[in-house]
Amino acid sequence: MTDDSFKRPFPALTPAQRYHLDVYGYVVVENALSEGETSRLLEAMQRLKRDLLASGDPASARVRNCSLSAHKPHHLHFAHILEADPALFDYLTHPRLVGMAEELVGGDVRLEESEAVINTRAPDTDVSAPPRYGFHVGTWPDVGTYTSNDLYHCTFVKTLTNLTELGPDDGGTVCIAGSHKVGGPRETIIEAAQADPSLIHQVIAPAGSTLLFGEALIHATGQIRSERERCIVIGGYTPTMFQAWNGQEPSAEFVEQTPDHLKPLISGSHKWRWQQRRRTLATPAEDMS
Repeated sequence: MTDDSFKRPFPALTPAQRYHLDVYGYVVVENALSEGETSRLLEAMQRLKRDLLASGDPASARVRNCSLSAHKPHHLHFAHILEADPALFDYLTHPRLVGMAEELVGGDVRLEESEAVINTRAPDTDVSAPPRYGFHVGTWPDVGTYTSNDLYHCTFVKTLTNLTELGPDDGGTVCIAGSHKVGGPRETIIEAAQADPSLIHQVIAPAGSTLLFGEALIHATGQIRSERERCIVIGGYTPTMFQAWNGQEPSAEFVEQTPDHLKPLISGSHKWRWQQRRRTLATPAEDMS
């Protein structure tokens, strides 16, 4: 993006955080958001939840252009939260988080999707049995990843922020460490990780922490074994010339009222005018405080 009014840190990660990201395929930045930002987001999500459930037909309702892509008593998956609340817009355009995504992508980004999940323990959960996960990916090492300056990059990136505390039993996202760089059948890697659970890493972090990862990393929703509700918000980012996920394009009306310096991020309007940026591992994180 050429508009200098949208300042993002670069690099956004410390060398230690960047190394962790390269080795394992993810990094958790604890307390990436302030307590006030986290509380405002959680209130926005609870309000959106109430409004969708009160619509009469939550499975097909749209509230402020957001819908439920999964609707179960214990699991709500919200699709396209971008237009639903100013707090959610501020999260998806948060300079630090966008900077983190740009560092992993390797250049300017556009918003590819916006989602959220509010879930509790499934009623049929057998807490005495080993957990099982629905592992998946959004791209593959030979399609959506590359190396520059000896560092790993991915063209489909997520920032996933937990708005509630995640302890060991609270269902934090799990991933198969290192799978972002391993080719071959995903099923074989999943079987290997299930045979050695130490390969499966789980997010345990205070509220307001952000998980950054590329979608070549095999990952899944964790299994909730506690009595607590889990709430996460998710931003998906890609290079500017990529398309948004199906059904995730912002409405023309919303783009029109978006501040000019954020329109390329929201709409992808820079398209093939993609500005690449690369760091080295030794480069310190930029301090924008």
